[in-house]
Amino acid sequence: MDGSNESGLDGFEGLHESDGSDESFMRAALRLASQAEQLGEVPVGAVVVRGAQIVGQGHNRNLLDHDPTAHAEVVAMRDAAKKLGNHRLSDCELFVTIEPCAMCSGALIHARIARLVYGAKDPKTGAAGSILNVINHEGSNHQMEVVSGILQEESSQMLQSFFRRKRAGL
Repeated sequence: MDGSNESGLDGFEGLHESDGSDESFMRAALRLASQAEQLGEVPVGAVVVRGAQIVGQGHNRNLLDHDPTAHAEVVAMRDAAKKLGNHRLSDCELFVTIEPCAMCSGALIHARIARLVYGAKDPKTGAAGSILNVINHEGSNHQMEVVSGILQEESSQMLQSFFRRKRAGL
């Protein structure tokens, strides 16, 4: 890693309290997405919440870690599992700025996340209903509550701006 804490995130040590609203947790995820963007990563951020505390956080780290699985959701769940001492996160919620892909959706199921909250739909790889329905598939052994559209505009705008700059070579 690059010398920051184990999850690769500076300034987010330990457990963090919030006012408990979906919007406040999504704002925390957006701040992490901004960190990812500053590091040259696709700006996606995620936090894992138990009660009113952030117990795990992450942003995309694919390029930094040379790891195709280092999506924000996976990084955040690894952080939470390590802090909580359990790979099952059944009493936790995950907040992420964009709809999870199939890989991340599978990880959410295996971790037994109770509730998924995401900002923007992903019309290319979204697996919580946009193009695939991995989450809450009728054959799955785990079901979770799914809430979409929380700070959708901010989440979409951050991604669109990032890719616009990439295409322009900036």
